[in-house]
Amino acid sequence: MQRYTVEDMSCGHCVNTVTRAIEQTDPDATINIDLESKVVAVDSTADDESLRQAMRSAGYEAEPIA
Repeated sequence: MQRYTVEDMSCGHCVNTVTRAIEQTDPDATINIDLESKVVAVDSTADDESLRQAMRSAGYEAEPIA
């Protein structure tokens, strides 16, 4: 499971946009987003850089959580 902080998410539209971006990279990904804490958790076979690039392309900068 990969976890990211996405500070610029502020609403449900943001959550939907991030979700769609990840699903375009890996349609089988399991995605859990906590908008209040701005944390995106992804269980995916896609690599970290691909997931971060998908979110970046959608307009959101994702920082990995160690």
